[in-house]
Amino acid sequence: MLKAVIVDDEPKAIEGLSWELKNYSNDIEIIKTFSVPEEALTYLKKVTPDCLFLDIQMPTMDGFQFLEQLDSKNIAIIITSAYDEYAIRALKKEALDYLLKPIDADDLKETILKIRKYKTRVSTTDKLEDILINFTNTNNKKKITINTDGKLLFLDLEDILFVESDGNYSTLFLANNQKLVVTKKLKEVNLLLPEESFFRIHNSFIVNMGKIKEYIKTEGYVIMESNHKIPVARQRKSDFLEKL
Repeated sequence: MLKAVIVDDEPKAIEGLSWELKNYSNDIEIIKTFSVPEEALTYLKKVTPDCLFLDIQMPTMDGFQFLEQLDSKNIAIIITSAYDEYAIRALKKEALDYLLKPIDADDLKETILKIRKYKTRVSTTDKLEDILINFTNTNNKKKITINTDGKLLFLDLEDILFVESDGNYSTLFLANNQKLVVTKKLKEVNLLLPEESFFRIHNSFIVNMGKIKEYIKTEGYVIMESNHKIPVARQRKSDFLEKL
């Protein structure tokens, strides 16, 4: 079943679209609705639905500003508006479809078909990427493959200084002062990195053991070659010292 989120500042519009979806489709579940776009953005940082029905004209933040702040790339975006003047701009923003209010039942059925096709295409692409990533990470011990910003990056392990957790995201700090943000939790990144070279020194950090410059025992932190200070968790201290 497709999972949907609705964002519209008008409660009656949310109620009307919810009714339409429930009446004309058996395979769409509305998991959340929002009349405040900022609250929707916070929610979508943690949850990725299959599709998002998004109003354009909202007082605190319009639909286009909303899309600029939306991190998730694999959500089918359906723009809803009482005006057709935004249609071309919406499609340029890579919206999957544009529905005019009041929403016509036949138009909605076509949109749902488009969402299904989109999710099938995304799923196939993700599977192919996973095969390539797993193959590269298994067969090349000196590189790691990272999926970020719609690209597959093949990074030399030597270039990774440390990785920092940011909730559902992780930031890779590289030797050339570059940072890469990936949509993986730290534990997922940890599984990709070889144990002999990398160590999860803290709940929020994985370090490249070969890039540690100093260990300050009295204060319980390491200094990396980049001069970043990384704390050593008390419960991981003995395992860390063994690795050293």
